[in-house]
Amino acid sequence: DSDSRRTIEDLVRRVEKIETAIEPKFQAHFVAAMGIPHSTEPYTQLRKVVQLPAAKPAQPRSGARAGRRRATFEG
Repeated sequence: DSDSRRTIEDLVRRVEKIETAIEPKFQAHFVAAMGIPHSTEPYTQLRKVVQLPAAKPAQPRSGARAGRRRATFEG
């Protein structure tokens, strides 16, 4: 109904948007944080209270998806 629409429109105007991917190395930071433990951060404080698995060196990718790139098309 129209009252609900006005309420939603008001809320949408007040939403604060934050762009997270403007950091040039955002993708590298994001991928490094995906592993447990973190690929590059030692988490020394966390290790004091939780036993974390040993960090493994990054393995080169192999197989069908190794080095796979998104296709580009020319029109």
